[in-house]
Amino acid sequence: MRLLLVEDDEILGDGLVAGLKMEGYAVDWLTNGRLADEALKTNSYELIVLDWNLPEMNGMEILRALRSRKNETPVMVLTAKDTIPDRVQGLDTGADDFVIKPFELDEVCARLRALARRNEGRSIPNIEHKGVVLDPASRLVTYYDEKIELSQKEFEILSFLMANIGKVVSKARLEETLYSWDSDVESNTVEVYIHYLRKKLDASLIRTVRGVGYIIDSDDES
Repeated sequence: MRLLLVEDDEILGDGLVAGLKMEGYAVDWLTNGRLADEALKTNSYELIVLDWNLPEMNGMEILRALRSRKNETPVMVLTAKDTIPDRVQGLDTGADDFVIKPFELDEVCARLRALARRNEGRSIPNIEHKGVVLDPASRLVTYYDEKIELSQKEFEILSFLMANIGKVVSKARLEETLYSWDSDVESNTVEVYIHYLRKKLDASLIRTVRGVGYIIDSDDES
């Protein structure tokens, strides 16, 4: 899952990037508000973690601009501001959640998973479909109750496809969600991981739509 982190504190940012990558996120990190606004005009993200106080353009200005472009990507605001008027302002501007500094990484990750569920229209943590059960919190996958060992990238592809059951997902979109700016992506990477997933799960679970992308069919379409 691709995430944009906008945080100008170098020590805090370094820690968040390391922790979020360990949780499987592909993280793009920016320390400047204006650059973050430009990045959000040209890149797609599943989640945004946004500091309130930033140079050149603060978090609320970024958020206001984002929502004015009809961009509904879930946004978690990081802030030392803990008064009710501050939280009201942030929520009315378009924030989806707040985390008050200092915070624990575990709480941030749990809140991000909750935001992702809400954005996908789910209320329960696990995603279940055709014998596959995927638990985003523990990053475990079972297939008809048998534990399936997946690499980080295999898990991310399966997670993204299962969050979009019944929808065709392009190869480019999968690459976007798997890799941050500083990653090298080989041309056949997605195909290789799809091949591995088909070997570990039912070969018919992930269907190729030639020239378009990949899909996990809904029950109605199978």
